[in-house]
Amino acid sequence: MHRYRTKFRAALLVIAAAVTAGPVPPASAAPAEPALQRIPFADAATARITRPFSLLGVTWADPTAAVDGTIRVRTRTLGTGRWTPWQALEADGSTTGDRRGASDPLWVGASDAVEAHVVGGRRPLPAGLRVDLINPDADAAAIRRAAAGDDPAMSRRAEKGAVRVPMPVRPVPRMVTRAGWGANEAIVKVAPTYTGPVQVFFVHHTASGNGYSCADSASIVRGIQAYQVRTRGWDDIGYNFLVDKCGRIFEGRAGGVNRSVLGAHTLGFNSNASAVAVIGTFSGAGVSPTVRTAIATVAAYKLGAAGNPPNGKVVITSGGGNRYPAGTRAVLWRISGHRDAGQTECPGNALYRQLPAIRAIAGAGPAGLRYLRMPGASNYHTTLYTKGLIRPLWNVTTPSALIARFEVYVDGKLAVATPGTHRTTTLRVSPGGHVVTIRALHLSGRATMVGANVISDAVAPVFNSGPTLALRTGALNGTVPVQLQWTATDVNGVAAVAMTRPSAVDLGTAVHSRNGALAPGRPATFALRAADRAGNTVDGSVTRTPVVVSEAAAQRTGTWRTLSNPGYLGGVALGGIAAGSAATWTFTGNSAAIAVSRAARSGQLRIFVDGIDQGLIDLRSPQTVYRQAVWSRSWPTSGAHTVRVEVERPGVVLDGLVVLR
Repeated sequence: MHRYRTKFRAALLVIAAAVTAGPVPPASAAPAEPALQRIPFADAATARITRPFSLLGVTWADPTAAVDGTIRVRTRTLGTGRWTPWQALEADGSTTGDRRGASDPLWVGASDAVEAHVVGGRRPLPAGLRVDLINPDADAAAIRRAAAGDDPAMSRRAEKGAVRVPMPVRPVPRMVTRAGWGANEAIVKVAPTYTGPVQVFFVHHTASGNGYSCADSASIVRGIQAYQVRTRGWDDIGYNFLVDKCGRIFEGRAGGVNRSVLGAHTLGFNSNASAVAVIGTFSGAGVSPTVRTAIATVAAYKLGAAGNPPNGKVVITSGGGNRYPAGTRAVLWRISGHRDAGQTECPGNALYRQLPAIRAIAGAGPAGLRYLRMPGASNYHTTLYTKGLIRPLWNVTTPSALIARFEVYVDGKLAVATPGTHRTTTLRVSPGGHVVTIRALHLSGRATMVGANVISDAVAPVFNSGPTLALRTGALNGTVPVQLQWTATDVNGVAAVAMTRPSAVDLGTAVHSRNGALAPGRPATFALRAADRAGNTVDGSVTRTPVVVSEAAAQRTGTWRTLSNPGYLGGVALGGIAAGSAATWTFTGNSAAIAVSRAARSGQLRIFVDGIDQGLIDLRSPQTVYRQAVWSRSWPTSGAHTVRVEVERPGVVLDGLVVLR
């Protein structure tokens, strides 16, 4: 191996149209399947997920430079989760006009993940090294649109408008209806008049004092209606909405809270406007946080319905009033106080000073959006693994009353939409890597997103080898030393391996063997279970019986003598007192071990298996030990075998052969 041999592995995760580490935006914000993905050649250990592609190449900044070593890649087939073998990329050198150095392109078919590395290089890699992934189908789609005369922007708008996923109804702020507060419909003079979309939202106070109980609020609203109709001669109550000091919202003028009803609240600016009046007087003290949120909720509901930012400004032409004569163009905050449009102290100095905070609440995007957990998926580092069915749970710190809805996207495509009061949904993701994005939509129209990397894997891991049981060296003091062996793999990683029989033991994923001991002559079963990161499992088991075959059962040649000692197996053993003496066992099994006794003056054995020399074993030991398995051999399957031992140097005490059947 070269001293400076390099091996760079690019583990490539692309979760946006440009290669960035963030959630995929909704389909309306970016193409779902870009024609070109450019991925830095990073030093990472695991393969990562990309958008679909079918062809790839590796490029670098200097067209005159070359990569020292072999570039190798492998890809994952779209829809199957299966990885291809590693393939080497060729590079024919640069030609005139090349802007970058590049390998030859490699067609890999429809794929959704890539891994790359360089092996055998001594020199540093060229600057700007990256993997370029091509989706030719995206280009073909663009060509077809151009040939058909389609405008891409219009297509995107049409796609945005197409109802593919059921959308929840835009929520109406919780409020006391006209029937709830007992509106006198008999005194309403005319049917409601409707104007255009709401451009501005005015905040008033009723200047009716604060010494009331919230139990009196409905009566107060009825009184205001009666006063404005009967005394002032208006058609109905002038305000579109009212809020009491407890934060309860009341429906005002009739006509429908979801429509642009012409009110009588702000002289010169009643058209294309809506208004709320806070019940009370707020010259010296402002309203509570609860009331501020209620005002902001109604304002966001009315302005957001027309796509107008509640914390922005607007130019409106006055219809004629005491501050702006008719025809005057006034620059107003979208959420304004009555005094901004008229010569009045309304809504009181203290409440007026709170309007910036109300605008901030109404115009903010959903705050604190985060995943809580995802039942149906297991977290491993920064990726969630599932068998397919997931139930994401999320939360926001913004009150639900200000949330229009939540949208769940899978790889930038809308999958589910839920009401703003919901914090969970259920969906199934297809096999492969995905980004599951939660998009919270505020009543104002602003949105916040949070994404999670999810790999759907319905394929169980496999035992590439084992579980198998083999004899090992060690003492034969009433038990037979054995070793359980296995290897489990999974394309997305093995999460756990456990023994389920004869006892429950967590074996971990770093080891592939476990030593134990069995009683001779008794069948023993070992059962293992391997689980991948998604929770898929595979079971495997092995059953074997250790049998001690006496040395007396061996076919012998040369000079042997029978030895007696309580330390020997069965109290007797064979002593090889002449070089060249041999003992042979023929048996059926998958593992065998030679049993001997050892001492300071023990001799040497040569072992043959199926006629093939296995080498020499020196039996000398500083201490005398009995019943020792000093050599073992195993085979993948059970079969007929012959083991022969020859005395190389006299002084051999043979105590039998142990076989696994």
